[in-house]
Amino acid sequence: MAIGTTGKVRTLDPADSLELFSGNLLYNMGDRLYTYKSGTTDLIPQLATELPQVSDDGLVYTIPLRDDVVFHDGETFNAEAMAFSLNRFVKNGGQPAFLLSDSLESVTAKSTNELVIKLKKPFAAFTDLLAFSGLVAISPQAYEIGPGKFVPSKFVGTGPYKLAKSNSDSVRLDRFEQYWGEKPANSGIDIQSFSSSANLYNAFRTGSIDIAYQSLNPEQIDLLEKAASNGDWQAITGPGSNITYVSLNTQDDALKQPEVRQALAMTIDRQLIQDRVFNGQVEPLYSLVPSIFDVSKPVFQNSSGNADAKKAKDLLKKAGYSSKKPVEVEFWYRSNVPSDGPAATTIKAFMEKELGSLAKVELKSIESATAYNNLDKGTYPMFMLDWSGDYYDPDTYVYPFLGCAEGSVESGCKDGATVGQGSFYFSEKMNQLIDRQRQEQDPAKRQTIFGEIQDLLAEDVPFIPLWQRKEYAFAQPDIQGVQLEPTQAMPFWSLSHSSK
Repeated sequence: MAIGTTGKVRTLDPADSLELFSGNLLYNMGDRLYTYKSGTTDLIPQLATELPQVSDDGLVYTIPLRDDVVFHDGETFNAEAMAFSLNRFVKNGGQPAFLLSDSLESVTAKSTNELVIKLKKPFAAFTDLLAFSGLVAISPQAYEIGPGKFVPSKFVGTGPYKLAKSNSDSVRLDRFEQYWGEKPANSGIDIQSFSSSANLYNAFRTGSIDIAYQSLNPEQIDLLEKAASNGDWQAITGPGSNITYVSLNTQDDALKQPEVRQALAMTIDRQLIQDRVFNGQVEPLYSLVPSIFDVSKPVFQNSSGNADAKKAKDLLKKAGYSSKKPVEVEFWYRSNVPSDGPAATTIKAFMEKELGSLAKVELKSIESATAYNNLDKGTYPMFMLDWSGDYYDPDTYVYPFLGCAEGSVESGCKDGATVGQGSFYFSEKMNQLIDRQRQEQDPAKRQTIFGEIQDLLAEDVPFIPLWQRKEYAFAQPDIQGVQLEPTQAMPFWSLSHSSK
């Protein structure tokens, strides 16, 4: 089975992986305590045998584990191994460590097959978080705990596939014959990474690959969908929980003032992007929280439409800019994501048209794997990125963007989620709101807090939401079992060739 993509693998170490493509590989090679029932957002046990028993104060989770699981290296899975995996996720300090570090007090093995997790404070979505692709069990024999001790080119877990080969442009997964669960319907998966969407498109059309997945440009998707309606191949779409946004480095000289960030946000015409760049394949996004959640509030939408040039100009003048002294900013995008270039070009052109001589926007691009390594170093003033929720709760579109464990308004965030996003945003009020929604068990009260969070987001503007999109995959006519989960994952184990 051959899958084609334009995605690149920066790392396969679950303690350092935060990208969608590598996360999908971990989803297929590893098991977590919990996962989602196929086609739904219903949590079910995976390495656990039942949902956790939670103490009355919401701080202690007791989880019984399977006793019939082995790792890819033949080692036996048990509670000690699961505790090792979760502790390493935090202590090695990788990009996704913040997801667990702020809430986790301790993880211990109560017995061979019973795990006890203690939280620092209650967290309403914690069981959902345990289904995150990076919280897989890994063999203690193959990994070390320690800051920066990552193993980017190998993976030793318990999932239905084991890693056979990994290099810059291809990955081979072999079926793990000792897998405790249902065996894959195929013997293995070959994943080929193409240098451009054009090469991916041509490889699929000529039959060189069985499935094309992440990412084709909108015109190619249009053409393939039309051909699919004629029976040439299959078109599969998934729910729109993937968002694209611009991260603004709040410590950059040009962007330190919130008035500047507000002004830039006011010059985004999302309808224009939807029509001109995507042929209607995306929906305008007016908050970081996508509209699939009831708590989503369109705080970046105004009554007069998408853009407000007059107000944006007034804000820039208030911040000290003029025709003689325009605000100058670099706007970066990922060169290997097909739609990023046209979208960034459209945004730049519209910004400069609306703001006139008050602003100069310089476009720059870089390959995504390199960009992700540099985001936390403050390299980029503005960067266009995308995000798919790690677990099915609106918290995953709030805390991983806006939370900061250590910092100040003057110096920005020094340690926390906003560092990894490249915005370095710090707000004590935002931290308090996030903390409140995470602990609140009442859905109505929690929705009110999410509303306050989104209002503050529109005021401080460390990010500019742009659009949310559906996921697309295209498969040859003889391929069976292709599905895109609501969590944006594609399971490989269901894929097979139809018998002829």
